[in-house]
Amino acid sequence: MILTKEVVKIDVQKITKSRISELDLKNLTFGHLFSDHMFVADYRNGHWEKASIMPYDKIPMAPSISALHYGQTIFEGLKAYKNEAGEVLVSRPLANVKRMNVSCERMAMPIVPEELFMEGLIELLKLDKSWVPAAAGTSLYIRPFMFSADEYIGVKPSETYKFIIFTAPVGAYYSTPLRVLVETNYIRAVEGGIGYVKAAGNYGRSLFPTSLAKKRGYEQIIWTDARNHRFIEESGTMNVMFVIDDIIITPPLGDTILAGITRDSVLTLARDWGYRVQERKISIDEICDAHKRGTLQEAFGTGTAATIAHISTIGFDGKDYDLPPVPERIFSNRVSKELDDIRRGKANDKHGWMMKI
Repeated sequence: MILTKEVVKIDVQKITKSRISELDLKNLTFGHLFSDHMFVADYRNGHWEKASIMPYDKIPMAPSISALHYGQTIFEGLKAYKNEAGEVLVSRPLANVKRMNVSCERMAMPIVPEELFMEGLIELLKLDKSWVPAAAGTSLYIRPFMFSADEYIGVKPSETYKFIIFTAPVGAYYSTPLRVLVETNYIRAVEGGIGYVKAAGNYGRSLFPTSLAKKRGYEQIIWTDARNHRFIEESGTMNVMFVIDDIIITPPLGDTILAGITRDSVLTLARDWGYRVQERKISIDEICDAHKRGTLQEAFGTGTAATIAHISTIGFDGKDYDLPPVPERIFSNRVSKELDDIRRGKANDKHGWMMKI
């Protein structure tokens, strides 16, 4: 992986006493304990300034701050791992920079320069490398995000922004295979909207329909298209894939579907291994028909948090469609192991995805 040659001057304020004693490696839950430091930079007068690393802490803000009222808030997600030598490896950070700037453009926010993102990330991980867990199934989750910071009530793009990166040691996002319900009423994204960017509002609107599905015994939902609720788009907060007759099928990217980095990694490995891959529209009727014929072999979500999230049951139109047991699934188990091995330095990183800190 090629790193930026430009260097960003970063003011570093180290924590006086580390909180790492709070880290229970045997009971890592997702997103509850955060590492000692965070990277912060401010945008004002047309440029980024005041890049610094400081102790992780609350952010003071006025009640009138525009992000709270008009939703100019975006984020990213990536992970760091440790190899057997104890070195820290980060998975595909340059892809996250690129995707974040797609979000910036759509949300009328200033782009984050690659050198600012990368230098901030590298210095932060160097400082908090002891927070990167090494055990199988664990990682350091990295959350870059940006929000508008004008203290102003008025619907217009902000003139000031704050960019922050903080991290959290995590275990598995999903501990068991998922029961998912096909959503045919509520909508995640529409054509011409912001479904393809990582804007906070995309996730906020998912909470109510997901809570309704949980009351019916499902952990997540499968989103369908806004026009007819016929074609599958995403599953919860993940891209979704199916294996039918040994063919890997996933909905095509567009303005209603996020360009998942894990999605891209999975499809790249599938093609490397000679699998037939189809990025095309797939209807819920096709899924049900494949299940009836006995050709629906696997269904799974892909995302940074979960990597590969096996789907055990698909609920649709009052009926549950159970999939084969997870141990019998050839492709998703193989790709899950290969991605983990690449990220931990145990397998050949032929595509140059990993950056060593």
